[in-house]
Amino acid sequence: MNKDEKIVKLKLDIIFKRVFGNEKNEKIIAAFISDLLDIPRESIKSVVINNVELAPQYLNQKFSRLNLKMNVDGKIVNIEIQVNRETYFKERTLFYWSKLYSDELGAGDDYGKLKQTICINIINFNLFDCEEYHSHFKILENDRGEQLTDKFAIHFFELKKVNKSKKSSRQEDWLKLIDAETEGDLMAIQQTTTIPEVQDTIVMIRQLSADEKVQQEAYYREKQIRDEISALNGARIEGEAIGIEKGRLSVLTDLVRKGIITITQAAEQEKMPVEEFSKLTGLPVQ
Repeated sequence: MNKDEKIVKLKLDIIFKRVFGNEKNEKIIAAFISDLLDIPRESIKSVVINNVELAPQYLNQKFSRLNLKMNVDGKIVNIEIQVNRETYFKERTLFYWSKLYSDELGAGDDYGKLKQTICINIINFNLFDCEEYHSHFKILENDRGEQLTDKFAIHFFELKKVNKSKKSSRQEDWLKLIDAETEGDLMAIQQTTTIPEVQDTIVMIRQLSADEKVQQEAYYREKQIRDEISALNGARIEGEAIGIEKGRLSVLTDLVRKGIITITQAAEQEKMPVEEFSKLTGLPVQ
């Protein structure tokens, strides 16, 4: 096998969902959740995936965002994989957790029926100023550290910090697999992992990588994401340029109003006709 050969990336939403959104892979999914959340494997009796199919509009979403909602032994577990940084990501995750938590309660139901709701965020960017790749958030009393409830849990796994980690864990094997981009990456994981389900997933990724149709889907999905990022960056640069221009005009307008320079001098500085400068700033030509 060629170590440099590219594979379909598990962190790409459509590939991730083929593996972890397929109920036929329940054994792999259960092992994945067990190792990420560090809970006993035998404690997971059943996994029910609530959104198996991709809606037609799904592939038009930005940033390769994937939400995979599961019912795991009476718990709501939501897995989100996010390839590119998004503004207010923490706040959006909190909002999404609240929706998942509250939507489970029917009209007239007792609050005691609310289920433990766990959000797992696997992100391809650094979000927190720390060395640890795993951040687990709970609701605790400020002074005593007493936990308010065990029904709230939000986890973040930062892929870019995994290879810098000084510890070795079952979590890392899964995260390295999600981050893998070449056959060489797969081979390195395969040689060191002790998790049978990780080995099974490697086989599955190789099969998907050999499928021309899947390759084509992955190619066009990645291209779409790159185009979106390029368009957003272009809009940001253009917006910054417009902001700088508006700021410069604002200063010149203020100088004209204070009588420090004339409107003709200000227009000459901007290399535009006086009439155009007047229209942009609202200053009378006279």
